[in-house]
Amino acid sequence: MSATRVLVTGGAGFISSNVVRHLLETTPYEVISLDALTYAGNMENLEDVITHERLTFVHGDVRDAELVRRVVAETDVIVNAAAESHVEKSIDEGASEFVTTNVEGTQILLDAMRSTPVERFILISSSEVYGTAESDPMDEGHPLNPRSPYAATKAGADRLAYSYFVTYGLPIVILRPFNNYGPRQHPEKVLPRFITAALADQPLTVHGDGHASRDWLHVDDHAEAIEAVIAADLDAVAGEVINVATGVDISVERIADLVLDALGKPSSLKVHVPERAGQVDRHIGSTEKAKRLLGWEARTSFADGGLEQTIEWYRANEAWWRDALEQTPVHA
Repeated sequence: MSATRVLVTGGAGFISSNVVRHLLETTPYEVISLDALTYAGNMENLEDVITHERLTFVHGDVRDAELVRRVVAETDVIVNAAAESHVEKSIDEGASEFVTTNVEGTQILLDAMRSTPVERFILISSSEVYGTAESDPMDEGHPLNPRSPYAATKAGADRLAYSYFVTYGLPIVILRPFNNYGPRQHPEKVLPRFITAALADQPLTVHGDGHASRDWLHVDDHAEAIEAVIAADLDAVAGEVINVATGVDISVERIADLVLDALGKPSSLKVHVPERAGQVDRHIGSTEKAKRLLGWEARTSFADGGLEQTIEWYRANEAWWRDALEQTPVHA
């Protein structure tokens, strides 16, 4: 019997490349990485596994319906992580690319499944669909109040996938991960932006007073959660929404201070700038459902190793992040 074939969309991006690597290292699955190689998709993210005998890389876009149909026909499990994901970009440059990639790309994958059934479809949604926390912690029944164009498109894809479960009986599982961090994250995101700015003795720009807090999830833990969903009994998870979180939140102000302390940089590098439009005040995720359905919980503590490991990766890979910055200036 052939090995399970897992399609990971956006497979050269930050989260997806770590998922690809994790599946190749810890499972017998064959992995197909599909990526359009936009600025956030970087083949260097896969350079250590690109020749792996169980990895196939396909250069293509989830919005290419014909290509998607061909790839899905050879697939058992889909992990849809392809997305335009930068909040500031969605605000400053408009929502068009976010709508087509995040919503229409998901729709194209779902319709391909209707033609060629797969064993399960895992949508990587986002905690951003919740908006600001109305409860502590935020469970999967929390109202959806997206506060940016990016978040709105993720909410659209999230609910579109759920509708295909209800309407067509497709085997859909929706994960809502909280703020990922770790190696190979583009410097446009807040933690690598702070780290790379501090390494370069540049200002760490903090929106508003920095009180906004997030639940910080290490990307390796996220990859383990995805593996758990692939392995879970389908009857237990089909149609479910599951948070992927730590249950602990830390403010952006505190993150900046921790980075500066860890790198021995002066606090004067921290600079406050006007509050971002559509800012989410607080995110903290409930972990109960993931424990119950998947037997999963985060293992990496931000304060006890996660931040230090991430800083060391950026310190050791300066050429990688400087090249990323050169190609795509950061939205501060």
